[in-house]
Amino acid sequence: MSTTTYSVTGMTCGHCEGSVRSEVAKLDGVTGIEVSAASGSLVVTSATELDDAAVFAAVDEAGYSAVRA
Repeated sequence: MSTTTYSVTGMTCGHCEGSVRSEVAKLDGVTGIEVSAASGSLVVTSATELDDAAVFAAVDEAGYSAVRA
């Protein structure tokens, strides 16, 4: 099990959180997602180590940008 934290910029509300959650959930191996617009954080739990580029692409697809925290 792997847990990785990312900083996401541009989120302002629950809808933003839902958009990020929805896109990241499509990644293979993801078992848990915590998103907070207030803190700008994304915590992803996965069965295996995720490729950061895949997470960044998923967040980008939701309309935001991310970096590993």
